[in-house]
Amino acid sequence: MAIYINLPDQKLLSSGRKHAGSPYIWLYNHQEPFTMKISKATLPAGSLLQQHLPTYDYIDSFQGLITDHENRIQPSHVGKAFFTSSPKWVGALFVLRNKLVSLVGLKTPERSTNRQELLNRFTCQKGERLGLFTVFDTSEREVILGEDDKHLDFRISLFLDQTPGTEGVKTLTISTTVKFNNSLGRLYFLPVRPLHKQIVPAMLKEIIWELEKPAPTNAETTYPN
Repeated sequence: MAIYINLPDQKLLSSGRKHAGSPYIWLYNHQEPFTMKISKATLPAGSLLQQHLPTYDYIDSFQGLITDHENRIQPSHVGKAFFTSSPKWVGALFVLRNKLVSLVGLKTPERSTNRQELLNRFTCQKGERLGLFTVFDTSEREVILGEDDKHLDFRISLFLDQTPGTEGVKTLTISTTVKFNNSLGRLYFLPVRPLHKQIVPAMLKEIIWELEKPAPTNAETTYPN
């Protein structure tokens, strides 16, 4: 879908001059999610995951870079973007997952008639819950999400830190740990594992894309019918 942006100073379009608050310049300079580089990583040193799920049967980490010259992006912003930036195909998979696991008595999110209202109220504080995820802990660099169920326990770390040797660039690492509670957990994770390795990098790209968008200024964004 095309996006038309009206800038206060239309001369920016022809001059090529950069304007910090210009969404046009942001769209011009930033790559789309499918071209971002996401790489495998290791659990960041000092991650709260080492305390919350010290023993596990599965772990993986993926990371990407976020441009943040104004140092405005905080872990709470990452936590909220985690729930608002999923690709549509990932959302469809979660819907299918919930329908299937409900047949064997596993946990599913509570039904809500106004998801947007829940998202607006969500502040990513310890103890909050949104959908299937509970906020287990937070720090100045990290948010820990997850859930415990009869078949398995899982934790997700959203770890945001300054990238060494750079200015205005941060590294966002998403790590997942899983602990099986019984044979059902191992069986459940067999088909989930390969999907998980596709879902997390896709979500990470969308989260970065969302977080790098400039805060609203005098620019006006309109969408054609």
